[in-house]
Amino acid sequence: MSAESLFPRLEPLLPLVSKPIQYVGGELNSTLKEWDAAAVRWALMYPDAYEVGLPNQGLQILYEVINERPDALAERTYSVWPDLESLMREHGVGQFTVDGHRPVAAFDLFGVSFATELGYTNLLTALDLAGIPLDAIDRNDHPIVVAGGHAAFNPEPIADFIDVAVLGDGEQVVGEITDVVRDHKAAGSPGGRRGLLLRLAGVPGVYVPRFYDVDYLPDGRIRRVTPNTAGVPFRVTKRTVSDLDEWPYPKQPLVPLAETVHERMSVEIFRGCTRGCRFCQAGMITRPVRERSITAIGAMVDAGLRRTGFEEVGLLSLSSADHSEIGAIAHGLADRYEGTHIGLSLPSTRVDAFNVELAGELSRNGRRSGLTFAPEGGSERLRKVINKMVSKEDLIRTVCTAYEHGWRQVKLYFMCGLPTETDEDVLEIAQLAHEVIAAGRAATGHKDVRCTVSIGAFVPKPHTPFQWAGQCDWRTVDARLRLLRDAVNADRRLGRSVGVRYHDGRPAIIEGLLSRGDRRVGAVIRAVWSAGGRFDGWSEHFSYARWEAACVAVLPEHGVSLDWYTTRERDEHEVLPWDHLDSGLDREWLWADWRDALTGVEVEDCRWTPCFDCGVCPGLGSEIQIGPTGRTLLPLIPLPAAGSARQVPTRSAS
Repeated sequence: MSAESLFPRLEPLLPLVSKPIQYVGGELNSTLKEWDAAAVRWALMYPDAYEVGLPNQGLQILYEVINERPDALAERTYSVWPDLESLMREHGVGQFTVDGHRPVAAFDLFGVSFATELGYTNLLTALDLAGIPLDAIDRNDHPIVVAGGHAAFNPEPIADFIDVAVLGDGEQVVGEITDVVRDHKAAGSPGGRRGLLLRLAGVPGVYVPRFYDVDYLPDGRIRRVTPNTAGVPFRVTKRTVSDLDEWPYPKQPLVPLAETVHERMSVEIFRGCTRGCRFCQAGMITRPVRERSITAIGAMVDAGLRRTGFEEVGLLSLSSADHSEIGAIAHGLADRYEGTHIGLSLPSTRVDAFNVELAGELSRNGRRSGLTFAPEGGSERLRKVINKMVSKEDLIRTVCTAYEHGWRQVKLYFMCGLPTETDEDVLEIAQLAHEVIAAGRAATGHKDVRCTVSIGAFVPKPHTPFQWAGQCDWRTVDARLRLLRDAVNADRRLGRSVGVRYHDGRPAIIEGLLSRGDRRVGAVIRAVWSAGGRFDGWSEHFSYARWEAACVAVLPEHGVSLDWYTTRERDEHEVLPWDHLDSGLDREWLWADWRDALTGVEVEDCRWTPCFDCGVCPGLGSEIQIGPTGRTLLPLIPLPAAGSARQVPTRSAS
């Protein structure tokens, strides 16, 4: 297929749509390579709007890793909003990349990174706009469709639509996939598309759904998942990058042309988490913990700021304050950029890891980004169930520390609908918020402190101890959220300083269907998309009625239902749709932790305690990698050029 730019046909449509700048491309640090010079060509997609997709770290990393190869190129594409989709269909313009505005259908591989399952309908839109058959079995000389990201740990609901799923870290495996495609093309494509997929199935961490059959029991449960082709593994094991210092990406972060959800330069300071929060899929599937060294972090921050002009540095991970050298990192960076407009920020922060010293360093340069703490459970009893070991006293003390260091607004994040939860557990959130405000006023002597309570509905996820749990129905979740809102407002003296933000429970039910679904759910996704489903992660586009109607139309013939996939509790021996996909976690350990949850037994962080035999380290041949290294960050010195305000380090460490 021709790789000629579609921009001459796209450009006349842009004045007719909202935010046309998001489709133009040419961002600072973007890459556009010669088409004919590359043996392998990737189109990379984050299946959401540009404003959400461009800051995504995973996609930016793969974009750079591929483009650094002389024999490959990568370009980016994002979901187009319905206004442009309609015009593209009317004028025959296919799904395009923003870098070269080349048709996605012309690439060798179409990689899609799913952070959430609610992006599945956007995948179908992109495939259809590109002219790629929705069903993988119908494709011939079309791109190999590769799914990745956290949702790829159960790709069964989209198994009909993808060719390949990649489990785990992508930095290394993307190169191995590129090698396989290059060599297959150079050899004359022996065996055609099936031959290529067989080769890809031999790459560790690569799962090809068409090479596995699913058999069902009469009651709808899965009997077994077995390979149907010789040479493919019985189980596919995730990939793990061991040394993050060897992969200092993104080296040149993209600077957006339009407003995005994160306006900052971000550095991943470590990957993985062993805190053991039982609801947290991200923490479970990214084990073990692997820290980036303090010197590597300093070098990445310096290089990223030079190449972007951002004025905020986000130190990213699942629990950034848990880095063994977070104090030294924050102190060193605050020293380096003191007197500048550069601010430091952490994402959601654990209550028991935030302290006076860290608060002081984060606010030293006068810039205070938002501060979020995540107790998750409303009562101490419920926090034991989910293994979030945070007491009310710890939370109040930590928030007061933030108020005393100049923050006037903090966010507290909770979940509703957790296993064993009662109305009383949720109502304790209101009491806790009131006590936070009262303590904050007392600590600061001011009444202008505020607290925002943000609540999401709990969704059981694969590869977690809660993968067997029945999901709380949306009516119960909504009723509890109304009780909470009324309880917060009951005391106007304190309640007026507490904001409550939540979404109704219905989107979480659909996310639950998609996260724990099997291949039969694919027909539901297709029906929803055919009925107009797009951007299901956006409340203004989501329609529960559309999903419910599709479930009623599709699932009864299989003897199952929406409730069967969501609110039903699974037993120990039920075959789960993802059991043939290995995250490294021992299934028996997960089940034992699920039983411990029901009795409120807590589990410590294995970074600081003996091993709890979760299975990851011996099973994957990996290990926890943490400091301290004993190194420090050196100050920066001005460039010799007259009038220059930029600074450079003399060296990275002492």
